[in-house]
Amino acid sequence: MSSSKLILASASPRREQLLRQLGVDFVIAAQNIVERIGLNESPEKFAQRMADEKARSALGSRTENDIVVLAADTIVVCGDQVLGKPKDKSEGLKMLLSLSDKSHRVLSAVMVATPIRQQSVLSATTVKFREISEIEAEVYWDSGEPEGKAGAYAIQGFGAVFVQSINGSYSGVMGLPLFETAQLLNEFGIQCWQPDQGKSNE
Repeated sequence: MSSSKLILASASPRREQLLRQLGVDFVIAAQNIVERIGLNESPEKFAQRMADEKARSALGSRTENDIVVLAADTIVVCGDQVLGKPKDKSEGLKMLLSLSDKSHRVLSAVMVATPIRQQSVLSATTVKFREISEIEAEVYWDSGEPEGKAGAYAIQGFGAVFVQSINGSYSGVMGLPLFETAQLLNEFGIQCWQPDQGKSNE
């Protein structure tokens, strides 16, 4: 393990859970960033910019030279519409019904940065939903799970019943693509969990 201190620039309990799966030590430093897509900005650029801004914000609030910041941003794209976190029940139901019986993309941008270096990666996953009735959407919203979730659903929770197929990164849909994240961290000298190759088969 590197002697560098890893900072997770996120308040998401899902990202915290996922990052722990990589077997690294880290501290959490949530960042308050305004998430608004720019005029003529592509969804891909938007997700990457949000991850970059979170990383820069976290770096700017620290004084240590040996820190490594990990930031991420996940958005749902259906057609040409970017679906962020629903503001209320009405918007949440509208999002869920717009995803019904359709495929959508989930983009997760990951940024790893130090005071002198930064590197990013973008994970894109296609998710196909079965048809969702208005009653199902309302019952699901009332469960409380869709609140604060991009696209108004959580694939790791009750929302999984709507998922007909997935092509790409499951952890990316949750909010942090582990394969790509592990590769980035290794590039910065932070070793993730791996099988103990030193053991003999006795």
